[in-house]
Amino acid sequence: MAAGPQIAKRAPVMVMWNRRELSEILNVYGRYVAMGEWKDYAIDGLATNAVFSIFRRASEVPMFAIVKTPADAQRQGMYKVVAVDGQVLKRGHELPQVLRVFEKKRFSVVD
Repeated sequence: MAAGPQIAKRAPVMVMWNRRELSEILNVYGRYVAMGEWKDYAIDGLATNAVFSIFRRASEVPMFAIVKTPADAQRQGMYKVVAVDGQVLKRGHELPQVLRVFEKKRFSVVD
């Protein structure tokens, strides 16, 4: 029996943060760590999006998630900030504009 053409399987391409994006996110994160409001973070690279999760304590669920979804780039924008309850707080095409949701005058953490 003749072998058919072999189809090369590609490993799934993961979406991840680039250096510029991480720098912008970590600048905001660092300010809130200095204020004692945020304690930990996690970075996930998935098949469809990249997620930067922000925790008040490491043992809790994330307070916020900053999500990068390249498939949404032509629609609502590639970036969004999601609260713990799943509510989208800000969405847009540019990461610095989306991160403005964390400006102290517009946002405060309530216990």
